[in-house]
Amino acid sequence: MKAAEGETCCSPCVPLTPGSMLLSDQALSRLCLAVVLAALPTMAASEVVSAALQDSWGDFWLFRFFLNAAGYASIMVPGFLLIQYFKRKNYLETGRGICFPVIKSCVFGSEAKSAHPDDVSLAARNETMESSTAQQILKLLFCAAGLQASYLTWGVLQERVMTRTYGATETDPGEKFKDSQFLVFMNRILAFTVAGLYCALTKQPRHGAPMYKYSFASLSNILSSWCQYEALKYISFPTQVLAKASKVIPVMLMGKLVSRKSYEYWEYLTAVLISVGVSMFLLSSAPTKHLSTVTTFSGVVLLAGYIVFDSFTSNWQDALFTYKMSPVQMMFGVNIFSCLFTMGSLLEQGALLESVHFMARHSEFAAHAVLLSICSAFGQLFIFYTINQFGAAVFTIIMTLRQAFAILLSCLIYGHAITVVGGLGVAVVFMALFLRVYARSRMKKRSKKLPASEVPVQKV
Repeated sequence: MKAAEGETCCSPCVPLTPGSMLLSDQALSRLCLAVVLAALPTMAASEVVSAALQDSWGDFWLFRFFLNAAGYASIMVPGFLLIQYFKRKNYLETGRGICFPVIKSCVFGSEAKSAHPDDVSLAARNETMESSTAQQILKLLFCAAGLQASYLTWGVLQERVMTRTYGATETDPGEKFKDSQFLVFMNRILAFTVAGLYCALTKQPRHGAPMYKYSFASLSNILSSWCQYEALKYISFPTQVLAKASKVIPVMLMGKLVSRKSYEYWEYLTAVLISVGVSMFLLSSAPTKHLSTVTTFSGVVLLAGYIVFDSFTSNWQDALFTYKMSPVQMMFGVNIFSCLFTMGSLLEQGALLESVHFMARHSEFAAHAVLLSICSAFGQLFIFYTINQFGAAVFTIIMTLRQAFAILLSCLIYGHAITVVGGLGVAVVFMALFLRVYARSRMKKRSKKLPASEVPVQKV
């Protein structure tokens, strides 16, 4: 540039002729070729880096969450538009043809809501009261054993699948299974099959709810299960169990802020005890590979997502139970949409075949995934049967014990270290949960003895 501006140059000045211009063009092309050849290794390296960045983004939970959500939206949005179309066209009165019964069942339903959604469970419980004491004890032992076996096995397998490698040898470190959505898909497929067989073999109430309403509970149920699986990549299983046990705290806060609910003194006391116990456990945990700023934050966010989605699922299902349906019909309807959503999302991402190939490479993983699904499906049946036979209080006690046993098993099998203070925190949490169940049962007994005008309202 300086030479072009008339300043001195080391090379002699040559007049520009057509021949010299041709030579300069040839030199320029050779120079460009040399630069490109010299840059090839750098470009290749940058491609490797970008590929690595893409892989790291593909493994990041937030990226996969939005990818899965996009897959679910690609099914829900067209479905929503179809439902709005049929409602605007007043299809219930003008529709005809072979498809009319299917569209009516999916969009409009067939029966009005029931004023007494608990009639089925109350009838079953009355039959239980009329049976002998020995039969009740045997049923209770059967329910407790079924719930403990199903969900303790499920918890151990869940931690094994999400935190350990498969195919490890002396020379090969093995590989981890990363796609939580595929596990949710397998669980829902088996739950759908079991619920369908149960409904086909037993007498069920006539179904009347519009089928599309199950999709909302299905979507939140899928997302809560996905968050639960993903959280194990960032936090330990005992921490997850305690966080799930303490979800009563955000539920009370939400009820206070949104619904303006009032609570009894024992509800505030147990909530404080639970928060103190969880804080003792988390602050006293021994340093592990999970405890970094990023992983801890990711684990907390995923656990919060699990609690939010799970709370929505239970509340929406409560609203659906105002239609005449049994719990198994609820299980069947929710899992129809769960299978549809997860399969559609897996096919869109091309992850279904990849997961199947992983199962083919590792037979141990295939056995774990199938057993995990069996425990999840039959565990749901045990939940419905226990609540119908003995009520929610007995069921809550059994599941609270299951959570305590799950922490103990996880520590014994996978070597999680818990300090004395952390153990005391766990004890405080479960003591508070049992106190909550006891106080709630006492309040229910007292409310039955009071006149209708004096029965307290807005209990949690």
